Amino acid sequence: MGKKAKKRRQSHGSAWLWKQTDCWYYTEPGTKKRVALFDENGERIRGKENREAAEVALAREKLTWGEEVGGATGGGEWIVARVCSEYLQYCERGVATGSISQSHSTNSKAFLNDLCGFCGALPVAQLKKGHVQKWIDKHDTWQSPATVRGVIAIVLAAFNRADEMFGITNPIKGLKKPKSEPRLASIKPDEEQALYGATEPCFGNFLFAAIHTGLRPFCELAKLTADDVEESERGMMWRVYSSKTKKTRKIPVRPEVAKLTRQLMKTAPKGSGKPIFRNTQGNPWKRMTGVVRFITLKEKLKWDTDPVKGKYSCYSCRHTFAHRMLSGYWTDGVGCSIETLAELIGDTPKVAFDHYGREWGQHYQEPLWNAIGEGKRGRRSPASKQPAEGSVRTRARKAKAATADGISTRSRTKSSADKRTSRSKQKA
Repeated sequence: MGKKAKKRRQSHGSAWLWKQTDCWYYTEPGTKKRVALFDENGERIRGKENREAAEVALAREKLTWGEEVGGATGGGEWIVARVCSEYLQYCERGVATGSISQSHSTNSKAFLNDLCGFCGALPVAQLKKGHVQKWIDKHDTWQSPATVRGVIAIVLAAFNRADEMFGITNPIKGLKKPKSEPRLASIKPDEEQALYGATEPCFGNFLFAAIHTGLRPFCELAKLTADDVEESERGMMWRVYSSKTKKTRKIPVRPEVAKLTRQLMKTAPKGSGKPIFRNTQGNPWKRMTGVVRFITLKEKLKWDTDPVKGKYSCYSCRHTFAHRMLSGYWTDGVGCSIETLAELIGDTPKVAFDHYGREWGQHYQEPLWNAIGEGKRGRRSPASKQPAEGSVRTRARKAKAATADGISTRSRTKSSADKRTSRSKQKA
């Protein structure tokens, strides 16, 4: 009887550990030659505990192989690069139809291509949450939790799309995002005036409208045209479409914003298709242009080295509007509710509360005191809270009590008379 063939432990193309050298190798399909795996520093990957690092290194090596190996984008095995490619094609179609913003498509392309450079040839079935986390940890510039949240959201969206459309199980489902931080940065009035004085009128008008309306700077305010403006008896209203939420809302604007809008509409009338707020070249403000312009402003004002002012951005205008609405900046200290703020800025009440209400209320508590009648405005001393003996309110309360006593006395008298009448009828 012939000797039974020994079953191979690992298929060709997999990472394996050679105990003789304690190093990781792989054997390319179609060959019998072992090839050592190296880390990013050019050092051999050693030790049984470094299997994950060996798999990542092998994934980088597979990117240099032919398309027939590992099923690149054809009908073979699904790899990370194929998932990313499918999602990027979906984003391009969405941009063409207007269902996906250009900024999301641009960010997705940058992040997913970077991920493919790290482990693009890794089979989806072998991808672990640890791979994604190690890839994120490699980027020292991704310090902000908001940046990491955005990166993870895009990666999850790509794999969720593959799960939904092609039935590919998402191996990183449930990957935790950093907790969102409350929006506490708010531009003060004197800082606001400094911004206007340090920039040219076009960008100054753009910042002025952003601070006084709370619109998202580039996906809402920059796209506003004269066709979205409505005049009513009570004032001007804007019809705002958000490419982020895919919803349209109508909001009233303050008189000073309405005055500025009417001036700018003279050069961008209805039917022209021109945005109301334009740059010096007459084009709509784009995210990259606005970001660079604001960074230049901070450097000009020496804010770039300040621990608080250095974090200001165009989006801080939106946060400033929210804080001023909650604190009653334009209404003599009477702040609005979270529900009203959410409607004005195009958020859900929960998101508005998480971003602006929960933590910021602990830093600015005047609206909380106003809500219970103990605010700075209209606060009365303990003596004044007690009504005077001869006050109208006291006399009215006494009169009401006397009336109630009279009614009660008549009711008791009538009840006694009824009882006596009933007893006399029974005796008869």
